[in-house]
Amino acid sequence: MIPPAFEYHAPRSVGEAIGLLGSLGSDAKLLAGGHSLLPMMKLRFAEPAHLIDLNRIEALRGIREEGATIVIGAMTVEAELITSELLAAKLPLLAEAARQIADPQVRNRGTIGGDIAHGDPGNDHPAIAIALDATLVLQGPKGQRSVKADGFFHGTYMTDLAEDEILVEIRVPAFAPKTGSAYEKLKRKTGDWATAAAAVVLRLDGGVVSHVRIALTNVAPTALRATDAEAALLGKPLSEATIAAATARAMAICDPADDLRGDREYKTAMAGQMLRRAIGKAAARCA
Repeated sequence: MIPPAFEYHAPRSVGEAIGLLGSLGSDAKLLAGGHSLLPMMKLRFAEPAHLIDLNRIEALRGIREEGATIVIGAMTVEAELITSELLAAKLPLLAEAARQIADPQVRNRGTIGGDIAHGDPGNDHPAIAIALDATLVLQGPKGQRSVKADGFFHGTYMTDLAEDEILVEIRVPAFAPKTGSAYEKLKRKTGDWATAAAAVVLRLDGGVVSHVRIALTNVAPTALRATDAEAALLGKPLSEATIAAATARAMAICDPADDLRGDREYKTAMAGQMLRRAIGKAAARCA
């Protein structure tokens, strides 16, 4: 199917893009990598009268370090996350997770900002951003504001991003020494969304969990932070009993939909298995 006619805009700055959003209103859609929007347009599930392409805005690209914070431009593609030496040293979870997203063709075009801003619970970066305690920088006609990833996602395709705002940066605290992390993802085939996935960031002090953040992918209408599961581990020795308690608490908050990837019971069970694996792998990396 062919999408209906639309006007194409290619701004060269964030200010120009925001101006277009303000003047065109709800008839306009932002184009990042395009892997979510363009298929919807072809099926006529989305019919924007105006398409604002962000790919020519160089200020939205790149990875840099500001003190103890890693700053990632929203239009940075997945392939750049994988090859970044800075991320490999300071935030290896991002590179590890990006390798599990779709296939090389998609990773060379798909952007971290587009993945987050779309608000799809099947996307990988929402849960990863929550586990990393990321801050999202949004820019609109009134300037910039910052929103924690943990409060950004409201529901399926629903986020804190206003119609006249653009996600411009993702800011993440660099890992402290002896932090381990892992992203475990079950999918049917290469390129598919997760049946269930779990992101874990963990620190151990003398065998006791001193820091932990857990987030789940595609087992609810939005990415989930598993705070009760974190509480089952925090301040306790990492053991089979504490891992089992954390897994049970994480499974208790899952609310997946039945689809071709499995029914509710299967997806919930797989979320528990992915979390168990991620905890074990993250703990082994706390060196």
